[in-house]
Amino acid sequence: MSTFVSPHKSSTRLRRNVPAVEVRDLRKTFRRRDRKAGRFARKREWPALSDVTFTIERGECVAILGQNGSGKSTLVRLLSTLLINDAGEARIFGHDAFKEERVIRRLVNRVSVEASFFKKMSAAENLSYAARFYGMGPRQTREAIPAILEQVGFPADRRGESMENLSRGMQQKVALARALLTSPVLLLLDEPTTGLDPRSKLEVQDFIRQVRAEHDATILLCTHDMGEAEALADRVGLLDRGRLLFLEPVEDVKRRFGVQTLEEAFFAATGREFEAEHDEDDEIREVFG
Repeated sequence: MSTFVSPHKSSTRLRRNVPAVEVRDLRKTFRRRDRKAGRFARKREWPALSDVTFTIERGECVAILGQNGSGKSTLVRLLSTLLINDAGEARIFGHDAFKEERVIRRLVNRVSVEASFFKKMSAAENLSYAARFYGMGPRQTREAIPAILEQVGFPADRRGESMENLSRGMQQKVALARALLTSPVLLLLDEPTTGLDPRSKLEVQDFIRQVRAEHDATILLCTHDMGEAEALADRVGLLDRGRLLFLEPVEDVKRRFGVQTLEEAFFAATGREFEAEHDEDDEIREVFG
């Protein structure tokens, strides 16, 4: 029997005959200083996303590949109402992501590598708080939280330990449990397995498949792990320096570039090896202080 509930589907009407996600000419630009020019240098514009357009159908899993700094985290923040666009539009099940924030927040759950918690509270307490926010009752909460923590591989003897004492990998498991607890209609995953050991990583990937299969969830996976993208996604896109170069099934990508691997396709599309350039999250933190 499933441990998930779906308060979203009962409390928010999903519009029929529309895609899960529609993004058109989406643009976001930050202003930042050139680090090499010193702290008093004038800020220059940094295009995090440049006219990005794509569609995700209901129940589909789409992976967006990209190096650090490519715009993946910015895209997830925009779709989860944490940032405002500079141009273009984004719609979630027909709802405007920038004008209907309260509706969007009931439809979307986000897992990111910099997930935030109440650090003094335990894993179970953080999940209980999130569950109540999404309308789960006390009885549901008591039954669902231990089950979902077990499914993501979180040790039972550490459920009462404060979050500040947990490793990054352990905190990431709690972040996944929190997002999956309420069976989201749209799941935004921003580097969801970063910091996890190989076994936990495979467990999480299996769990993502389970959520998708059992609850018809739509998933946007942003990652730099090409193997993970190929294993989980129906279509794979490449975001490079803020521009979406393609979004196609993996085999179509390989045929188009005449290559055997996604890494070779990245090189063919960009002329560069797939290596980390700079940390996009650091850039955003610098912009906002």
